[in-house]
Amino acid sequence: METVRNYSLKGVNRRNLRIIAGLFAVLVVLLAFAFFRDTDRLITHKEANALYMKKKIQKLIVDGDYIRIKTDDGQYKVYKDAINKKAFFSKYPVEVNEASPQLYDLLSLLIIVGAFLYLFKFMRESRAQQIQQIEAASAVPERELSPIRPITSRVTFKDVAGIKDVKEELEEIIDFLKAPQKYRELDIRLPKGVLLVGPPGVGKTLISKAVAGEANVPFFYQSGASFVHIYVGMGAKRVSELFQKAKQNAPSIVFIDEIDAVGKSRGEFRNDEREATLNQLLTEMDGFEESSGVIVIGATNKIDVLDEALLRAGRFDRRIHISMPDLEDRVKTLELYLAHKPHNVDIEQVARMTVGFSSAALDTLTNEAAIYAMRQGRKTVETSDFEAVKEKVLLGKRKILSFTEEERQIQAVYQGAKAVIATWLDVEFEKIGIVNTRLMLAEHEILSRSALLNRIKVYLAGSIATQMHFNEQFTNASDDIHQAKELIRKVIYDYAMSENFIVTPAEEEALMKDIVSELKALLKTLERALNEVSAYLLEHENITHEGCRKILIEIF
Repeated sequence: METVRNYSLKGVNRRNLRIIAGLFAVLVVLLAFAFFRDTDRLITHKEANALYMKKKIQKLIVDGDYIRIKTDDGQYKVYKDAINKKAFFSKYPVEVNEASPQLYDLLSLLIIVGAFLYLFKFMRESRAQQIQQIEAASAVPERELSPIRPITSRVTFKDVAGIKDVKEELEEIIDFLKAPQKYRELDIRLPKGVLLVGPPGVGKTLISKAVAGEANVPFFYQSGASFVHIYVGMGAKRVSELFQKAKQNAPSIVFIDEIDAVGKSRGEFRNDEREATLNQLLTEMDGFEESSGVIVIGATNKIDVLDEALLRAGRFDRRIHISMPDLEDRVKTLELYLAHKPHNVDIEQVARMTVGFSSAALDTLTNEAAIYAMRQGRKTVETSDFEAVKEKVLLGKRKILSFTEEERQIQAVYQGAKAVIATWLDVEFEKIGIVNTRLMLAEHEILSRSALLNRIKVYLAGSIATQMHFNEQFTNASDDIHQAKELIRKVIYDYAMSENFIVTPAEEEALMKDIVSELKALLKTLERALNEVSAYLLEHENITHEGCRKILIEIF
């Protein structure tokens, strides 16, 4: 394979040099054409008579339809019928240009055409070399390519938590793989392909392995990217080999992860290798019978970019959408991940504080919590360990900012205003500190306009409070202001929560002004509470929703 690659690189370099040489030749021809072509300025009979009267003419040259006038200042041309030839010819020496009037233009055109033909020859030869390289690559021994082998999956549905609906959808597939004969006897056609659609980390690969494990059949795993090769035809060849192996080991499962890498819609941006591979995949899926015992499972998080031919009936007949785990799913998933770890964890509490976590993120969170407990010298995982590492799992390890005393006071007022407004308006948050804000993500599918506007007020509270308190604006508000603007745009346009059916940008500005006006009035009313919470943040750096609520209850 290395020899083929070196040969390919040498061929590419040689081909590039020849193309560059051809382009250089064309450039030289064009420059020569520009230099030698007729550059004499065409003048009128009046200008020619003026040169005649001023006696500036040295020589006249009869050239087809023109008379060229050579002077000390340069050379001009005039139509021969525009002047008195008898007077001009009797006074100045005359030459006759015997060449065809269009000879130079014709000669230049022939040179340009010849140069382009020479360049075309270069390109045709380079194409022939490329074909030779493809043939050489195709001749690489099979042992040098990664072999396609089935694997035996030991994963079952007991190892996958929180996908009750998905399990029900796949039970028929598993039963068919276990006992295909009873389906054949009743002439029941099972889907050729199942497409798992969902965001990253929800367990699409694990689910497909569980199907193979439950059915106890060979499992062929391939990623979409593994079909993409630098040589045309290699991807299609690999697809053919994959399905051939699957048929030989039937009943079996072919799992293609990230199928969008090879199954993207065929559009204006052509990629011959990817299209050839996709065509081969479509052909293979058409080529085996429903009762062949081979089930194709594809996984993607970008179903919108897949080619329509791949999604039509008879290929991926069944689509299963896997969403992010809800509260019940997260509880079951955490129970599964903590089953073999000694712990004293309030699983429901951890599940409630992990809204938006995928199954993979929950797995990482559980592992990080156990590592944190070990570093603390404990042999039991506690709920507090999850709280300690949650930020790290969400955002990665972050360096804590070092604020000056003045910056700490600004941040205390800024973050304190967000905590006070969020508590007053019942916008839930886990913890608000000098450094960060952790608002609770919405668990609901349907949100009211009031709830969305309250969230906007929380984002804007800090900048309004610091402006009122310090009579100045600061750069720490940029991210929150951006989020507030984005949410206002969604309220007006995406959710159509405006009073008018036809909306304009002016409505965004009007809504923002109303919110700012309400916030200023509310912050004046809650000024004492804001001072208390800001002082608390300066001392403790963080405040919880419950802690802020206690301060508000004591004041009001």
